[in-house]
Amino acid sequence: MKIFIASDIHGSEFYCRKMIGAYKREEADKMLLLGDILYHGPRNDLPEGYAPKAVIELLNALKDEILCVRGNCDTEVDQMVLDFPVLADYAVIFDGNTTVYATHGHVYNESKLPPLGKGDILLHGHTHVPACNEHETYTYINPGSVSIPKENSHHGYMILENGVFTWKTLEGDVVKAYSIRNY
Repeated sequence: MKIFIASDIHGSEFYCRKMIGAYKREEADKMLLLGDILYHGPRNDLPEGYAPKAVIELLNALKDEILCVRGNCDTEVDQMVLDFPVLADYAVIFDGNTTVYATHGHVYNESKLPPLGKGDILLHGHTHVPACNEHETYTYINPGSVSIPKENSHHGYMILENGVFTWKTLEGDVVKAYSIRNY
């Protein structure tokens, strides 16, 4: 299965359209969104093309293909307008012999770990910075942000396929790849 992973759209129609274009180009089986879908949040400037109602329409058209976890900017009001579940704090994905614990990052992160087993992956957004940090018992992975990248990172997403996480720009250029051990 090919999973398209993205985070932190923050209501940008401009970047949501680019993300959906990348998703279609990738021909992925599912899209996993790691939260912060519609609202930009009080600490962020408005992203380019801020239009939450347009983002709602774009994502609802893909409702049967989207898996999503709740970000710190996502609320019950957002669930009222989005046609796919958005309020789960985490999702657990099994890829080969590896468990991927997908969450937004504001509750569970490298400082406060969820229940991970040896060799598991902690996958979250929230920081807007792409990352891949191998720890003694787990690996932390972050796709960065679709619309508001930070620390001079790119507007991007990740692909998980055949035990490999691949970071890409919204244009599809490969930035980095990480292979899950023991796949």
